[in-house]
Amino acid sequence: MQALRLFIKGADWINEWVGRSTAWLMLAMVLIAFVVVVLRYVFSLGWVWMQESFVWLHGAVFMLGAGYTLLHGGHVRVDIFYRGASNRFRAWVDIFGVLVLLTPMMLVVLLYSQGFVTRSWMRLEGSSEAGGLPGLFILKTVIPVFCVLMLLQGASLLARSLLVLGGDLSYARREDGGEAA
Repeated sequence: MQALRLFIKGADWINEWVGRSTAWLMLAMVLIAFVVVVLRYVFSLGWVWMQESFVWLHGAVFMLGAGYTLLHGGHVRVDIFYRGASNRFRAWVDIFGVLVLLTPMMLVVLLYSQGFVTRSWMRLEGSSEAGGLPGLFILKTVIPVFCVLMLLQGASLLARSLLVLGGDLSYARREDGGEAA
């Protein structure tokens, strides 16, 4: 059981760190979007690379922040049965969700993205737009990173659920998705 607790602590720390770091990309994204709008509508200027930069940041923020969102119970959930359920029932629902829904989907995306990302790196792929950003291969690399972070957080959720089923209610989720005190 101590090994599960250590794993949870490590996995949660990684996704917490990545999520908080990714939050700074939001600031960059907002500032770039503001500059694009001002340049376009005030000065009639615009560059494709600048517009692509905030679109690419948007994609990176969503993919890199997904594990953090799962850690904090922020993903959409059908609460018809979950909200008022016992901690044991919630643990079983989380186990089902991780093993039947999350893990297979992340493994499929991870498997099918490998060739896609590898080919992009081999060509050092850039934007297909004239004047676009040169590092598309870096953005595509975020796809397998997203899968790994989600699988890691899913394994943490699975471990939490096993501890709850074993009687350690300190790892139970509250109704709002956060951890119990």
